[in-house]
Amino acid sequence: MTDITADTIDQLAGLAADNATYGTRHEREKVALATQACEDLLLGNQLDSALTQAERLVLAAEQARVSGVNVLESEYRARAEALDAGITPELRSILDKAGAQTGNARMDAMLHFVRTLALNPAESDQQALLAIPAAGLSLNDTVLLAQLIGFVAYQARLLVGIKAMNDMGGVTEAPATQPTDAAPFVHPANLPPPGEPLRRNGFTSETLGWKAWLEVLSPETATPEQQHVLEVSHPKAKTMDFYLLLARQPQVLLERSQAFNAIMYAPGGLSRAEREVAATAVSRSNGCVYCASVHAQRFEQLAKRNDVMAQMFDDPDTAGTNARERAIIQSSLALTRAPGSFGAQNVQPLRDAGLSDLEILDMLHSAALFGWANRLMLNLGVEIYTP
Repeated sequence: MTDITADTIDQLAGLAADNATYGTRHEREKVALATQACEDLLLGNQLDSALTQAERLVLAAEQARVSGVNVLESEYRARAEALDAGITPELRSILDKAGAQTGNARMDAMLHFVRTLALNPAESDQQALLAIPAAGLSLNDTVLLAQLIGFVAYQARLLVGIKAMNDMGGVTEAPATQPTDAAPFVHPANLPPPGEPLRRNGFTSETLGWKAWLEVLSPETATPEQQHVLEVSHPKAKTMDFYLLLARQPQVLLERSQAFNAIMYAPGGLSRAEREVAATAVSRSNGCVYCASVHAQRFEQLAKRNDVMAQMFDDPDTAGTNARERAIIQSSLALTRAPGSFGAQNVQPLRDAGLSDLEILDMLHSAALFGWANRLMLNLGVEIYTP
């Protein structure tokens, strides 16, 4: 078991080792461990980076503030202030005055990136990204900043989701009854059959490419550590810009991959297809065409249908072909758009639709994770349509 005294989400969500929500959370021990490992790496003092620990903590606190997750803001603010000597006058101005600019081009470029991406990742662009290395941050540290922002987006949303479960009172047993569909599935006549591209409202289920806006690593000149991380990250990592860019921070990429795999592929709990529903709902809400395409396609492969994907591409706020899907989508959207106001009222419909607490946790993991994934895809490069 994770040491509760060293686990930030356990502490801030108010979990105790003898309560049901703690027990549910640690049924996914690999996720808990990977999440804390990512935090320790991104916000600790072990990285060799010109982006100081104090800067990273202040930026994380600022992102949590803009996101409305006050408990996480307070945690990172306290850690930053405890460093004392690392808090420059510029960092102090950020901590003391909400929304402050510092007059330092490097810090203000990072602040703009953090504040924009906190809630509206699609509003950032190539220009905002390139302003960061132009203002003095190395390419490696620019990737580190992007990973930090993605992680805090994930952590903040996971924290409020688990806190909502705990506030509502966890249960360990599965619901007594499971709602069933009113009628057998009939594929809608207006949709292409699963396996053929679904194209609606600027979104698609076809296979897309992705092009980085920053210089990627060359596999031939990568360090042994970078080579190893590329080899274990994805079968095609050495030919994909996404991995060749993130491998500039190999330790972070490795920990993130551990979290991703533990969330999306853990056995039991929420079905793989329903995890893809949550992932796609978040991606649709954030405007991430690339992630939506990947996970709509995976849903089709798993569920052998695409009706709910078509509904989400058209209007996620009304999407869902049954009570479970509607609850998963609505909870995912609430967590994505307004984490500061997410609470038990957003979790109860999931229980009402028949999800067990482990299934709810899996849904929260998937939705929070794509707050991270979308921010990387939207703000480090752009999707490309391949012939």
